[in-house]
Amino acid sequence: MWRYQIRQSMSRRGNCWDNSPMERFFRSLKNEWMPVVGYVSFSEAAHAITDYIVGYY
Repeated sequence: MWRYQIRQSMSRRGNCWDNSPMERFFRSLKNEWMPVVGYVSFSEAAHAITDYIVGYY
């Protein structure tokens, strides 16, 4: 994800509960959706991640 400048939302230290929905979302995104070899281009990644977000919600 760092290659495509996608940043994960992070909570402050010691306050892990307020950000748990986003942590779950990014964990699912990285483990279930992103291919092991990565994406060929930024546009391919953006399209695939947009499809994931639309399907997730």
